Amino acid sequence: MNASPEEPVYPPKPSPGDRVAVLSPSAGLPGLFPLPYELGLRRLREEFGLEPVEYPTTRKMGASAEERAADINAAFADPGIKAVIASIGGDDQITVLPHLDRELIRANPKPFFGFSDNTNLLAYLCDAGVVGFHGGSVMCEFGRPGAMAGPTADSLRAALFTPGPYELRPTERFRDVDLPWDDPANFAGEPPTEPAGGWTWRRPERVVEGRSWGGNLEILSWLLMADRAIAEDLSTYDGRVLFLETSEELPTAEEVFRVLRSMGERGLLSRFPALLMARPKRQSLTQRNDAAAREAYARGQREAVLRALDAYAPDMMAVFDVDFGHTDPQVVIPYGGVVRVDGPGRRITVTY
Repeated sequence: MNASPEEPVYPPKPSPGDRVAVLSPSAGLPGLFPLPYELGLRRLREEFGLEPVEYPTTRKMGASAEERAADINAAFADPGIKAVIASIGGDDQITVLPHLDRELIRANPKPFFGFSDNTNLLAYLCDAGVVGFHGGSVMCEFGRPGAMAGPTADSLRAALFTPGPYELRPTERFRDVDLPWDDPANFAGEPPTEPAGGWTWRRPERVVEGRSWGGNLEILSWLLMADRAIAEDLSTYDGRVLFLETSEELPTAEEVFRVLRSMGERGLLSRFPALLMARPKRQSLTQRNDAAAREAYARGQREAVLRALDAYAPDMMAVFDVDFGHTDPQVVIPYGGVVRVDGPGRRITVTY
């Protein structure tokens, strides 16, 4: 556990033509599923004008925590690398954090893009004083079947290249169906989508502007248990905007409530005046749900969050079904960057 960090700073942004590191800080799934990975690399080159650079563990399944940390340290140390993008998530990135060179990373800040298990590195960077970017993995967003979703591409392009404010808007349609990555036929057309339904607001009487903190709820619970990348002084989080999302592992509503309850008992939840809660993943490749079950899952999660807020943060403003995390389209949330939540205006603006 580290001392309270300084205010995170925005690292310099890349420009078209620059080299960017593509790393696998969690799982080396590019080695198992080349179709979405190669598609993502091609889009980085052709649609974003960036030159991806792979590292020894990018396509290596079973790489040790030390090997993966060495790739992260090397990418941040290389002056020719202008950004770092995760290939995918996983479930053990927490073991990588002790092997990172904190001072090297602080001295060479670069934009890092990733989500899910990459919440580990995003929280670490924030604690070290560097703004990261929650979203935009190579295999999921850049490697999306069909075309990149418009809101995803727009948000990623702004977060990569354009400093300043960017207004998030509710998407009209979203995708909740994953297709197997080992079948080329699944990349031949557009994936199915359904109506999105907009955002839902709680206590929207005021405007909150502050630095963001959060990420994937399951990963945050592990970080809190291990006291990794969490400030000792909880006042560090006073006035910040909390943002949370859940994964394709589909934690139950009771599990979500229990994590938030523990944050409340620790005195952490009430520090945040506003919460952005992502549109939840409602099914997975291994658990297919019909429409009624999907709706029940989303409703149950929202009720669990509201129950925790009622108990531990009754004055907190909250916005549900924001399009970040394990959803498609996906917008990027600056981790440690400025987020403005305008309740009366029903608007969310982030600063990239």
